[in-house]
Amino acid sequence: MKLATLCYLKKDNKTLMLYRNKKPDDTHKGKWNGLGGKVEAGETPEQCAIREVQEESGLTTTNLKLHGVITFPMFDGKDDWYVFVFTITEFHGEMIDSPEGELDWIPDNELMKLNLWEGDRIFLPWIQSDRFFSAKFTYIAKELIDWSVNFY
Repeated sequence: MKLATLCYLKKDNKTLMLYRNKKPDDTHKGKWNGLGGKVEAGETPEQCAIREVQEESGLTTTNLKLHGVITFPMFDGKDDWYVFVFTITEFHGEMIDSPEGELDWIPDNELMKLNLWEGDRIFLPWIQSDRFFSAKFTYIAKELIDWSVNFY
């Protein structure tokens, strides 16, 4: 089991998205994604989110809102991934040239036009609601084959 974070920075009806195109062995290569990554030993999901946002964008924050948790069974072909989904609306600093890919502020009404994972198209609208969610998205060979959700 792997724990990870997925963070969406929001401002002026735009979302900071990362086009994953810099690492040749990146499972997400060619996709647009939020910021985030693997929770390291001794780290809380919140600490991971803050660290990953800083590493991938150069921006600093302590203001996180947890919207839900998504389970991705054997997403990488080996491990189940449990991903904590956050939004961030307060941050400061200067954006860097991300080591993961190209960063861009995408108007919220254009997010679904991006090359996203199919499951992202399903859960991104959920972060606009005030209901906490617990979801499961099952992919085989990078194709979404099933999903379910509970709202609280």
